[in-house]
Amino acid sequence: MSSVLYDTPGPRARIRNRIITVVFLALIALVVWWAWGQLDEKNQLESSLWKPFTTSEAWTTYLLPGLTNTLKAAALSMVIALPLGALLGIGRLSDHRWIRVPVSAVVEFLRAIPVLLMMLFANQLYVNAGTISSEDRPFYAVVTGLVLYNASVLAEIVRAGILALPKGQTEAAQAVGLRKGQTMRSVLLPQAVTTMLPAIVSQLVVIVKDTALGGAILTFDELLNSSKTLASNYTNMVPALTVAAVIYIILNLLLTTFASRLEGWLRRSRRSTGAVLGADAVEDINAPGKSANVPHNTGESGGGGGL
Repeated sequence: MSSVLYDTPGPRARIRNRIITVVFLALIALVVWWAWGQLDEKNQLESSLWKPFTTSEAWTTYLLPGLTNTLKAAALSMVIALPLGALLGIGRLSDHRWIRVPVSAVVEFLRAIPVLLMMLFANQLYVNAGTISSEDRPFYAVVTGLVLYNASVLAEIVRAGILALPKGQTEAAQAVGLRKGQTMRSVLLPQAVTTMLPAIVSQLVVIVKDTALGGAILTFDELLNSSKTLASNYTNMVPALTVAAVIYIILNLLLTTFASRLEGWLRRSRRSTGAVLGADAVEDINAPGKSANVPHNTGESGGGGGL
């Protein structure tokens, strides 16, 4: 079906698309065949190398504890970085210069520093402070680095999501007497959430993957570091890293699937919040000398004004 933005492919276009699809699938099959041959040549497909993953010891001693640490660090970082990023993003939109300028400087500073460098600085800070034990220090250093970096990125996502809304939303809120804080909390943020959600989810996926940086540098026992320890004990590096990669893929798929369903639910709930005027209410409004207590339409079905 054709539309303004999309034209239905004609016979030649369909043939061309089929040829491109076949060529692409053939290239993928060729890469897989080459990788399979290389692994077989290096004896990496022997059943003895994969046998440890069929026993409980490999999972209870290495993989599951590492996965638990990864989830703990990622979850704590998300819980702290999301509200902190929202506050920083709103602060960058403040009308007060004494708020906007320092917040903008902090966000730009944190965005410019690699997250790994932040983890190293945080770890050294905790070493100098001496308030955290050596066993817990890598965990806190990883969480600190992830929170600082991702909060700055989320701040820009929040700011962009709010600025993407029509200016009429703010003007309508001001017209009915809402203060700036009420406008942001009740009008702008609820509408911007669905716009920001895909970018926020992408950043949350980055948080999950960046926990591996702590294992590589700070000996944090997350999933990847635990897989490398398992590989050194069973001399099966490629199978161990393959299993770790599959676990990461499953985690990120679960996160994106949940976010997609949440986004769909938010969009449906926004469409269903519009108040519908009945015939009696319309007659009361049109009748001279009468006023009706009619609910305002805050949904999208009323023209998108919101207020």
